Amino acid sequence: MRTGLTKKQKTTAIYFDEYGNMIEIQTHNTNLKKRLSAFALKYPECCRQIEDDEQGGLTFEIEKGRLSFRLTAPYSEERRRKASENAKQNGFNSQIE
Repeated sequence: MRTGLTKKQKTTAIYFDEYGNMIEIQTHNTNLKKRLSAFALKYPECCRQIEDDEQGGLTFEIEKGRLSFRLTAPYSEERRRKASENAKQNGFNSQIE
């Protein structure tokens, strides 16, 4: 979908406060829009689409506790090496064509 927006303008913003029980997510990210839309269809009591900006962005409202943030530490060289060996043993190829 051509929106006239640059990639830098296609943002995702997450808003919530410590008082309310809802989180607002505004996004242009296709994968996130699909995941939120599917979640809203399956669990309408927890999540709903509240806006479509007509430029490819959707806004959802979702209950706190239904969205999580995961922080991942960088891999050590040892962990990278083991993951690489495991991938090679299981037929995964990391070469980019």
